[in-house]
Amino acid sequence: MKIANLKLHFAEIKTLHFAFYILAVVFLFSGCASFQVAGQVQPGRYALMRGDPKVALAHFQRAAELDPDFMWRHGLMKEGVWTYVGRAHYDAGDLPAARKALEQARSRHPDDHFAPLYLGLVLSRAGDQQSGSKEIQAGLTGLGDSLEYMEYYSLNGHYWDPGRIIRSRIDKDLEALKGKEVNWPELIASVEYVGTQIEREAETVLREQRRERRDSAKGDDKSN
Repeated sequence: MKIANLKLHFAEIKTLHFAFYILAVVFLFSGCASFQVAGQVQPGRYALMRGDPKVALAHFQRAAELDPDFMWRHGLMKEGVWTYVGRAHYDAGDLPAARKALEQARSRHPDDHFAPLYLGLVLSRAGDQQSGSKEIQAGLTGLGDSLEYMEYYSLNGHYWDPGRIIRSRIDKDLEALKGKEVNWPELIASVEYVGTQIEREAETVLREQRRERRDSAKGDDKSN
């Protein structure tokens, strides 16, 4: 009986070891997949910011294939991979493809305020200003609220829109949407500026945070 129990005990240990091995493999591949997706999204963002939507689109589409639910996050700023696909199509002038991607982005991540912002731009440029106005308003309001929240409640809030230039533009655009006669070419250009500038602002914040950490590390080394 003791030998039988011992054999059973070893069998249980082997089962547990195998289970832990499977879990480790799952976590490893999950981490690798996330790393791969981020490795596509980041160069895509850089290409988008330097005005190369075709290169950006190739990166974003590959990222969407790897993980269609991936979301780039920095503070309260969140942007899903399908939003990036839509933005790349938008910048390339392919409005139907942009609309399809942005509608998918909005359904996947309701807290991604860039999705309605660019969907509204697509609809407005396609001639549906009534629907476009609602989407743009939702996107601008969400992004403006995020910037306000970070200023007052985030430890790194002082990095975001310190001169309130972006928020001033958001307020101006929201006010323009309430008017009876909307200058759509002017409004579209202004909203495009907001979307691009917040993307650039995120990069500025990342650089400032890295610089602050380096300065802090140097200070610690000198004190030691």
